[in-house]
Amino acid sequence: MKTSDFYYDLPKELIAQTPLEPRDSSRLLVLDREKQTLEHKHFYDIIDYLNEGDLLVANDSRVLPARIYGIKDETGAKVEFLLLKQVANNRWETLCKPGKKQKSAQNFHSATAFCVQQLLMLRMTATE
Repeated sequence: MKTSDFYYDLPKELIAQTPLEPRDSSRLLVLDREKQTLEHKHFYDIIDYLNEGDLLVANDSRVLPARIYGIKDETGAKVEFLLLKQVANNRWETLCKPGKKQKSAQNFHSATAFCVQQLLMLRMTATE
């Protein structure tokens, strides 16, 4: 499975900037696997879909909204880096798109406020 399998267009105006109040009034999309149907519900309805022994995992992670768009010096190919976590001074764990073609110690340049000169010993996770 690839993370690109989950890409979809989402207009910026539909991205929540603040949580709803009350919090459990947020939307919930329910898939009925047997009927192959989708239902639009609210999060407070989730109790109707949980059974004894089910495990509900809460994801409270936050995304750092930091992307760097660059060009690979060697080929001129466009590259996108999503900064996930700072692991040391000037060193970041990133997602790179397209990920399969980027290698450590390749040179990139960027027209953004950040300047990507060289990626050295960068832990990269492929996204495609």
